[in-house]
Amino acid sequence: MSKRIYNTEMSDQELLAGCLKKNADAQRALFAKYGERMMGLCLRYAGSREEAQDYLQEGFIKVFDKLSQYTGSGSLGGWISTVMVNTALIQLRKKKREGYSEDIDEIYSLSTNDPDVLDKMSADELMQIVTAMPTGYRTVFNLFAIEGFSHKEIAASLEISESTSKTQFHKAKAFLKKQIEKLNPLSSQEVK
Repeated sequence: MSKRIYNTEMSDQELLAGCLKKNADAQRALFAKYGERMMGLCLRYAGSREEAQDYLQEGFIKVFDKLSQYTGSGSLGGWISTVMVNTALIQLRKKKREGYSEDIDEIYSLSTNDPDVLDKMSADELMQIVTAMPTGYRTVFNLFAIEGFSHKEIAASLEISESTSKTQFHKAKAFLKKQIEKLNPLSSQEVK
C-alpha cells in the first residue's frame, strides 16, 4: 500500500477553510503540516512516546472541534500549539500529581552554578534529559523556560502554589545540570 502524500504547501487559510468544511483531505493536510512539530511539543510534556502520541491525538481532536474559534490573530501554528499545551496540561492534571508538594526552602540546597554546556548538546540529547525529568519538574520547566509562562500563570494552570512552581523549576534545573554533568563530567570544571 503506498503512503498518500497530502498537500502541505497549502496556505493556512486554505487548510482552515477546508477543515471548517469538514474536508477530510484538508484535515489530513493540516495534520501532515503541523503533526511533527506538535509531536515534539507533546514529547516535552509526556513521560513517554506513547503518552505523547495520546496527547497529540487528543489535541488534534480538539483542534478540529474548536477550529471555528480560531480568530486569525496570530499564526494558525501558534494557535494549534496553544491547544496542544492545554491538552497536555489537562491530561497531566488527570494523572496523580508527582512532586508538587515540595517546599520552597529546598531550593536553597541546589547549586547556583549551572554549567554552560547546552551549546555542545544536540537537541535530541537535551530532549532525552527533559523527557526523563519527573512529571512535575518537566511540566513546570516546559511552561516556564520554553513556553514563557510566569510562575503565577503556571500555578493557576496546574492548580498549585506559586512557590511550588518555583521549587519545581529550580529542581528541574538541578536535574538538568546533574544529567548534563553525567554526560560531560568535565563541564563543571571547564566553566568555573
